[in-house]
Amino acid sequence: MRKRNIKYFTHNLVLAILAFIWLIPIVWLVCTSFSDYDGMNTSTFFPKKWSIRHYIQLFHPDTVQQFPAWFRNTFIIAVFTTIISTLFVLMVAYAMSFIRFRARSFMMNMSVILSLFPGVLAMIAVYFTLKTFGLTNSYIGLILVYSASSGMGYLICKGFFDTVPRALCEAAKIDGCSQAGIFWKIVIPLSKPIIVYTVISSFLVPWMDFVYAKMIMNAGISENYTVAIGLYKMLDKSLINSYFTVFCAGGVLVSIPISILFMIMQKCYVEGMTGAVKG
Repeated sequence: MRKRNIKYFTHNLVLAILAFIWLIPIVWLVCTSFSDYDGMNTSTFFPKKWSIRHYIQLFHPDTVQQFPAWFRNTFIIAVFTTIISTLFVLMVAYAMSFIRFRARSFMMNMSVILSLFPGVLAMIAVYFTLKTFGLTNSYIGLILVYSASSGMGYLICKGFFDTVPRALCEAAKIDGCSQAGIFWKIVIPLSKPIIVYTVISSFLVPWMDFVYAKMIMNAGISENYTVAIGLYKMLDKSLINSYFTVFCAGGVLVSIPISILFMIMQKCYVEGMTGAVKG
């Protein structure tokens, strides 16, 4: 019993230490965002003078920072990407879980193999494809990039769909229900947890992406930037001494929407993950 308690205490101590280390940069970012100092202050962890003026400054755009426009652009892209990606993932997962067709195993194996390669390897091909169709420096191009391959991430959703009772689907087929009817009227209502998981995952991709956004939105028009590009521009060596604390404040505000979304849907998110693992 004593040995068991020591093991339990050791595990929790290690987790507490790791959590503390993980939280240090987040706490530093939040504290720095409330600093009265404009540039980077490395002399003290906590600011000597506190102020909210940098948060206020974010909502008063100037020639360098246009945070409201960046936030709006990113939110629009994220919402459309979430809708399209969620539909793609759910439909592909349903096809792989409920429908048996000749190329099913081959397609599943190929999707796993392709997912092993980093997406950035296709950046050049993606850019020139978008340029050919005139979709660079456009939100439509970004939405297509984020959504087009989303169906490849169907595996977790498929694991959840595998737990849906097949008896219900068979009964629906006997009553003359089509595959589309089974999908919308039976499977989707029973899959709220995994839908929430898919929505959050899909929303995170455009919300946090920098690489593809920087590559596609390269016209240099500040008003059209996403939040990631706009905040990155503040770290330019000619601007960092005046905008570093504003950058920190922007980083804090960007984290708020996804944190609220996760807290509201946390229960369904966990259920979706555990259901997928069981499947």
